[in-house]
Amino acid sequence: MKRETSFPGWLSHIGLYIRALAKWLALAAVIGALCGVIGSAFHIGVHHATELRREYPWLLWCLPLLGLVIVGFYKLTKTEGQGTNDIIDVVSRGKGLSLWLLPAIFLGTVLTHLGGGSAGREGAALQMGGTIGYHTGRLFRLDDRDMRTATMAGMAAFFSALFGTPLAATVFAMVVISIGVMYHAAFIPCLTASLVAFGVSLMMGVEPTRFTVGMPALEVGLLLRVAVLAVLCALVSVLFCRTIHFAEHQMQKRISNAWVRVVVGGVAIVALTYLCGTTDYNGAGMDVVTAAVEQGIARPEAFLLKLLFTAVTLSAGFKGGEVVPSFFVGATFGCVVGPLLGIPSGFAAALGLIGVFCGATNCPIASIFLAVELFGDGGLLYFALVCGVSYMLSGYNGLYSSQTILYSKLKAEYINVHTNAYHAGDPHAAPPTKGSVKE
Repeated sequence: MKRETSFPGWLSHIGLYIRALAKWLALAAVIGALCGVIGSAFHIGVHHATELRREYPWLLWCLPLLGLVIVGFYKLTKTEGQGTNDIIDVVSRGKGLSLWLLPAIFLGTVLTHLGGGSAGREGAALQMGGTIGYHTGRLFRLDDRDMRTATMAGMAAFFSALFGTPLAATVFAMVVISIGVMYHAAFIPCLTASLVAFGVSLMMGVEPTRFTVGMPALEVGLLLRVAVLAVLCALVSVLFCRTIHFAEHQMQKRISNAWVRVVVGGVAIVALTYLCGTTDYNGAGMDVVTAAVEQGIARPEAFLLKLLFTAVTLSAGFKGGEVVPSFFVGATFGCVVGPLLGIPSGFAAALGLIGVFCGATNCPIASIFLAVELFGDGGLLYFALVCGVSYMLSGYNGLYSSQTILYSKLKAEYINVHTNAYHAGDPHAAPPTKGSVKE
């Protein structure tokens, strides 16, 4: 016999949802406000550091010395070796996180840009945002599962504050941890925190990242050419990820001393800058990205040189992120290759930016939202095609080794592997190693 729910019981049940909504709206607003203020201060700090370096070119020679300061501060705060992978582990495994990571990555990234190291801001955004979210959750005595949601909200909020893309930041934070699973319970916390942080950043004078690019009409022929470009972007994303990880492994293997490693890397960046005869590859390089997308101008070798500069910078121990360099690599690559395929150079640069980002992060839906917020929705189907092809053909490579891919990219099969590890469904891959497949 079916038992009817009493009115008091039904009311209590509804109250659970109302309390949960109120809790996360309030908590996310706090996280968003904190991330908005600190994220805006970070953006302004990086901007002024870049302007100082351009005004005083001799600061490039200080890069090795600034590297020593970064290493020293990380050792002093006992945060050496911690990075974006640790933020992912907080969400996926409930791992703890030191509050000292916040000032460490803040200072380290600003000093890296001041000295001309090639790095972005996203790594710092995820690390600082995740740290703020995690410790705000601790302050409010959240349980383990809610702590993970608070961490994601912080990641989304800081990303939103820096780039001015609240929707892409929300989806990215929800999906980047485990590819194949979206933490829907985190949607309201992440979206609320992102919107609050975005609003705070606007009030503090941080302009959102936007590009003006002409979008061609939808044509079958152009769709096919865009698909070819997407295949090439997938290959570039694989090259990007593998080069970054190879350089990091080799630098740590050959130069175990962190002090020596950062000096060697700093000297190498100085030497490379003078060999290239330009500072285009120092810092984030967003002006080069803008020129590629809005003017259709890029050097043929730019994407390879930016990859080299970034690999040396990050493997040496300087701080920052890989996403903005992936923007640079993708935009300049697309700008050069697109016209060879009959695609307008500026539009091809935009496609390349999104395609390489998608292949490197394994986040196609977030990449589509990012394209809409950066470029508008005029070329939505083209961007969706690029993201789909790049995601599938980039394999199981990725920027973040702690990221988990739960389902095969080839068929509906549960595999649960970390990026850059053995893919259980690929018969041509090397034999599996312990911990690389589903346990």
